[in-house]
Amino acid sequence: MKQTYIFHVNDMHCHSCVLLTESELAEHPSISSVKSSLETKSVEIQGDFNGMPPKNMVKELSQLLSQHSLSIESETSSVNWKEFVFAVPIAFVFGLLFFLLQKFGIVNLVNTGDVGYGTAFVVGIIASLSTCMAVVGGLVLSMSATFAHEGDKVRPQMLFHVGRIVSFFVLGGVIGAVGAAFQLGAIETFILGLIVGLVMLVLGINLLDVFHWTKRIQPSMPKILSQKAFSITKFNHTFTPALVGIATFFLPCGFTQSMQIYTLSTGSFLKGGLTMLAFALGTLPVLALISFSSFTIKSSSTSGIFFKSAGLIVIMFAVFNILNSLVAIGWIQPIFNF
Repeated sequence: MKQTYIFHVNDMHCHSCVLLTESELAEHPSISSVKSSLETKSVEIQGDFNGMPPKNMVKELSQLLSQHSLSIESETSSVNWKEFVFAVPIAFVFGLLFFLLQKFGIVNLVNTGDVGYGTAFVVGIIASLSTCMAVVGGLVLSMSATFAHEGDKVRPQMLFHVGRIVSFFVLGGVIGAVGAAFQLGAIETFILGLIVGLVMLVLGINLLDVFHWTKRIQPSMPKILSQKAFSITKFNHTFTPALVGIATFFLPCGFTQSMQIYTLSTGSFLKGGLTMLAFALGTLPVLALISFSSFTIKSSSTSGIFFKSAGLIVIMFAVFNILNSLVAIGWIQPIFNF
């Protein structure tokens, strides 16, 4: 008999986690419908499990999840402040290194309203270590499972990454060209830059996992587009991996969306394409590691430090992007001089 069950989902951080959880659990033959909530960090499941005890259900269903796990009892809501003892120095060292790269002109963070290619690359690295690891990593693992029975492990992964990198350049260029058609002025460019900073600020705060109310205001791609992207992984076709790579451009990753918003302000196909290409290349090392290994952090004892460090770094980027926007429009004087 079909019944409704509600379980807690551990380690949920963003809308990508919601999509990934629903997509992976829907594969279970006994489940007829599944709906996950970021606000309550839970999942509502309807299905017929033939009287299986909830404890056994949790164990069985957790095996389907690549980046999360289920539990009957909710996680304690208390914040592990001791993790900040390690996270703050890590973020500080990262920030110091990034400013040194800025000093030598390798990346571009301060004293300008533009997001340089080096900055986009570093944002890609951070994205791959947080939300991209969840949603895109889940896509990669799901796709790998589809092709595993054929013993083909390398070709699908290569097609996926090539398709992803090429599509980010082409689609980023399209967004940049669209921006040129609208002829964005100083005020419009300022507004877009401010939106990028605010989106990244919310992302960083959510990664800290301290203020849970901010999860409600995190932007996301329309769910129907994201669901279509995940459905592509179920097709066993030669070019499916490349299509999955292309689909990642439309997934609910806040970092990707913040770069897409900025790309609109470039007003150039080439600059927009190169910005998204740099971002995609930044995500490549970690996503490639996920592709060709069983790399995951869902069971890591240091995952809390990991996400808090990433959150602090993202907040740093957000603050400087907001300040840069204010400097570019002439509302404030440059604060940092290198």
